Order: sequence, then C-alpha cells, then structure tokens
Amino acid sequence: MAESNFFPQSQTLNLRQVAEMANATLPDGTDGELLLRGVAPLESAGTGDLAYMDNPAYVGALGTTRAAACLVTPRYAAKVPAQTIAIVTPQAYRVFAQALAILFPSAMRPESAFAATGISPGSFVHPSARLEHGVRVDPGAVIGPYAEIGSGTLIGAHSVIGPHVKIGRDCSLAAQVSVIHAFLGNRVILHPGVRIGQDGFGFAMGPQGHLKVPQVGRVIIQDDVEIGANTTVDRGASRDTVIGEGTKIDNLVQIAHNVVIGRHCVIVAQVGIAGSTTIEDYVAIGGQVAVKGHVRIGMGAQIAATSGVNGDVPPGARWGGIPARPMREWFREITALKKLASQGDSAKDDEASS
Repeated sequence: MAESNFFPQSQTLNLRQVAEMANATLPDGTDGELLLRGVAPLESAGTGDLAYMDNPAYVGALGTTRAAACLVTPRYAAKVPAQTIAIVTPQAYRVFAQALAILFPSAMRPESAFAATGISPGSFVHPSARLEHGVRVDPGAVIGPYAEIGSGTLIGAHSVIGPHVKIGRDCSLAAQVSVIHAFLGNRVILHPGVRIGQDGFGFAMGPQGHLKVPQVGRVIIQDDVEIGANTTVDRGASRDTVIGEGTKIDNLVQIAHNVVIGRHCVIVAQVGIAGSTTIEDYVAIGGQVAVKGHVRIGMGAQIAATSGVNGDVPPGARWGGIPARPMREWFREITALKKLASQGDSAKDDEASS
C-alpha cells in the first residue's frame, strides 16, 4: 500500500525563525538559515528535524536524539547531544506547537472531506437561510430555515444546522455535527459527532410516571471554543447553557442543561457535568470527573482525574478523590489507609507464624 501524507508541509522554517518564536539565542557559530525539513519525536528525529523536550520521562531519548534542533526547557538543556542545536526556552511545548501550526496549517481544524469551495451538490440549504460569501458546505449537509452562517465557515458532510441557528465566521464544523437551538461565535471548532442544543434531561418524577419537562432554553458558545468528537451540550431548560470564550473541551464529554462554563477552561475526556452547575474561568477538569448539579467550581480550580465533585469548590483550589476534597487531605487519607492495610497484613502474618 502506498504511503499517504495526510498533512503535507506547507512551508519551511529555519533555525533563526524558530529561535525568534522562542525568544531564544542560538549557540555561537550556528547557521541560523539552516532549513528544518520537518518535525519528529526525539527517538525518531533525523538530521533535518525539529524536536522538543520538557518531560523527565524522555531524558534517555533526549540523550540519543539525532534531531537537527531541539526546543528544550532550561532544566534539560545540558543533556542535549553535541550534534543537536539546543533552543532553550521555558515554553518548549508551546513554541513547538507554534512551529507545527506554521508547517501544517491544515491540521489545525477539520477540513472539508469533499474539498468544497462553496455549496456542494447534494447538500440541502433552505431558501431562507443566509450564508455569507466564502461559506463551504459539504455533501449531505442540511441547513434549516432562517439559519445564518458567517464567511469562512465550513459545514461538514451530513451535518445538520437547525432553524434560526446563528454561526459566526471562520468556524469549522466537521462531519455529522448537529447544531440546534444555539448561537455560535467566531472561530468555533466542532469535531465529528458533536451534538449541540438537544433536549436536556428533565422530568418531573412521581408515582404516576415521569412527566417530561419541555426544555425551552438555548446554547450559547462564545468565540474560539473547541469541542471534541462525540461530545454533547444540552440546551437550557428555562435559561441558557453557556460555554465561555477560549474554552477547550475533549471528546466524549456530557454537558447538561443550564450549565455555565467560563472562559479558557479545559475539560478532559469523559467528564460529566450535571445540570445548573457553574464553572468559573480558567478551571481545569481531568478525565472521567463527575460533577454534581447545582454546584459552583471557582475560578482557576483544578480537579484531578476520576474525581467526584458533589459540592462547591473554592477558587484556585486543587481537589481530588471521591468525594472530591483538597489534595493534601486526600493524600493524607490514602496514606493512612495504606498504613492501616499494612498493619492488618502484618497482624495476619504474626498470627499465621505463631
């Protein structure tokens, strides 16, 4: 089978340009105009590649790398091999990301699966919908009555945009996305299978049966939000579900009705956030966290993976465990349990030997 390059390199970078991005000084005698052919991990990088290093797990690979240059944090700079140019920066990974974006811009967001440059044959756009110049629509997409879509936006194959939905400019909606009862800002990225604006889970429960509560709110997604594959965002029950600007959400996340998420939050895979929860700005939530409804997580808080949040979290706190509590308290409890278990095992061994 012939090898396929899904992300062709669009341009070149030289050492001087990378050093400028890193606000770093190249070692004396370095040829700043040396072109970098590509990027690669430390262990497989060749003599024309750029690599990076900021994690102690890869110290061994750093010592044997054949990369032409390596973005490296000050802590590991002395371990860079003599034949590799060390570009020393405290933000090695961030600068590496900037270099990747320049070299491979097509990997930054979902692209048209049909290489569409306009409204493709086989798509269905209602006559009352308003699409600005430069909107791309892939085959099978459906755009409903009175929807409005800004210039530079991609609507992927078999995606559905509901009536009266408004989508800003330079957004990228991948294949099989559905957006109903929602307003999206500019530069929003929705990966395949994202569902926005469907019913929240609302029922008035009782012995006569569970009475459905109509969900009549909306979803508001602000600028520069990115949402991963197969994540679901329910519309509000009687008020809006809101995701603040710059927030990044991973795959397979469930966000329930009336949830308000602040700006520049990070929410990792398989998180479930129950209804009417408020998450303030700059919060980071690890994978598989469960958040109870009607709680508030304060600005800048961090929640460890696989935790269960069943109460308010103060701003700037670092919590973990089930139920989630301050990290130090959680670690002390784990240590105490280990000691108790060890004492129990020792007592059993003593009884067995007597």
